[in-house]
Amino acid sequence: MSKNKPRDVQVYPIATDTRILRSRSWSRLRFEIEYALAKGTTANSYLIESDKTAIIDPPGETFTQIYLEALQQRFHLEDLDYVILGHVNPNRAATLKALLEIAPQITFVCSNPGAINLRAALENPDLQILVMRGEETLDLGNGHNLQFIPTPNPRYADQLCTYDPQTEILYTDKLFGAHVCGDQVFDEGWEVYNEDRRYYFDCLMAPHARQVETTLDKLVDFPVRMYATGHGPLVRYGLIDLTKAYREWSQQQTSADLTVALIYASAYGNTATLAQAIARGITKAGVAVESINCEFTEPEEIRAAVEKAGGFIIGSPTLGGHAPTPVQTALGIVLSTATNNKLAGAFGSFGWSGEAVDLIESKLKDAGYRFGFDTIRVKFKPDDATLQLCEEAGTDFAQALKKARKVRSPSQPATNVEQAVGRIVGSLCVLTAKEGDRSSAMLASWVSQASFSPPGLTIAVAKDRAVETLTHTGNKFVLNILKEGNHLGLMKHFLKPFGPGQDRFADVAAQETESGSPILTDALAYLECSVQNRMESGDHWLVYATVESGKLLDTDGVTAVHHRKSATHY
Repeated sequence: MSKNKPRDVQVYPIATDTRILRSRSWSRLRFEIEYALAKGTTANSYLIESDKTAIIDPPGETFTQIYLEALQQRFHLEDLDYVILGHVNPNRAATLKALLEIAPQITFVCSNPGAINLRAALENPDLQILVMRGEETLDLGNGHNLQFIPTPNPRYADQLCTYDPQTEILYTDKLFGAHVCGDQVFDEGWEVYNEDRRYYFDCLMAPHARQVETTLDKLVDFPVRMYATGHGPLVRYGLIDLTKAYREWSQQQTSADLTVALIYASAYGNTATLAQAIARGITKAGVAVESINCEFTEPEEIRAAVEKAGGFIIGSPTLGGHAPTPVQTALGIVLSTATNNKLAGAFGSFGWSGEAVDLIESKLKDAGYRFGFDTIRVKFKPDDATLQLCEEAGTDFAQALKKARKVRSPSQPATNVEQAVGRIVGSLCVLTAKEGDRSSAMLASWVSQASFSPPGLTIAVAKDRAVETLTHTGNKFVLNILKEGNHLGLMKHFLKPFGPGQDRFADVAAQETESGSPILTDALAYLECSVQNRMESGDHWLVYATVESGKLLDTDGVTAVHHRKSATHY
């Protein structure tokens, strides 16, 4: 895939009277954590032409012009009857306004929360809107009698799925997607998308797994032959397996015995993006998240989530120098509900001042709560480095919760099996990686050569490692093999705890490869590697990478080896 290809719109017939318009971005869209695999994405829109005509999910403003051109080449927009919205994103406002200028007769179709968001986004209280609450249908003719399924979650309270019984297509909006750009419309050879679909789920769906399970229960009675997703390839060949996987991944979250209540409101989407990154950090550390958008959640539900959770985190925008009323209400519930031995956190975004974040922090400190990370304050839209900081803060928070539980449950002596497994040794290495503004590193000893041709190796990366995000398929990293004798300093440096977003290379001698990954100049040798695939292995990912280049830096040195006492310790 070329990251330099211009954006375009791919049009393809997918069923009777039905076409997809895939607005394609070949390079990574920035500032949303689910795009971190840097494989581009598609914004999928659909056109149903029957007695009545409908567009489903027009794309955001970066595609407005080329999308409308593609539509007008194939269809008279003046004849358009309906625009169906799976969710209302302010980013879509430019496209919707442009459609209205050409076709003012449009009737919008969305959920009730979607109608509120739509009038606000278009700054127009007089729009023609059909609100779908779940029982209503929309007959386009010739059997396209559309049904609607509200599928709200904390991030997208207005989410609405659409089912067409004529084609047995379920238009799933954010569900079942993946951020991958290519020429393939359907998911033939669907297993190649497993990693992308899992990462997308972990970023977008895991923080509200309970709502995902509710949605899956709603969808089970519909005879579906295709998921028409909002992003990535359409799900046809892997439909049964992906549905089953969503159920399993959701149950992993909802059955976890340690949870964090993540409570927030978001005025312009920035605070929600921060929440998403923090949630990703928590879940990758093996702790579940109960994500709560307090604008759409009943007080009793907030209270129950806080009582159940081992810790809580509150996020807020600042509007007119204050926290929004729903956040103030939620904060009051937390202060009256959560015992002060629960771990706490605070974050928020703001335009000019951050009084809301200061208020939350001071109230929690006055009440005697211990914080799991330093309060995060972000001005305007977060960048990649900020999202990395949020993810690492979430991981630190989760690890602090797990550590506290461990203290309450004293560890048992290592068994004979654990002692025996611990005698497996490997070379002592430091994995370093950098992509854009994000960089990280980790000490590694679970490394093994895996192939001769091409030369390849496997490395086990714990799910809660900060560098894990930079070891997906297509990523590059450097494996720095340490030298016996001088390895202790580097080992000590990379074993120490780093704060969220802290530069791992500030105090070590390093230079960069062409791809930007740091080389430790005091290493015995280095290998520049490209990740080919990876496999989930319990609490680790087993990463297979091929070696693209490398160099022996000291011809007389000996490889440092790490000796362990037990399989339960590094």
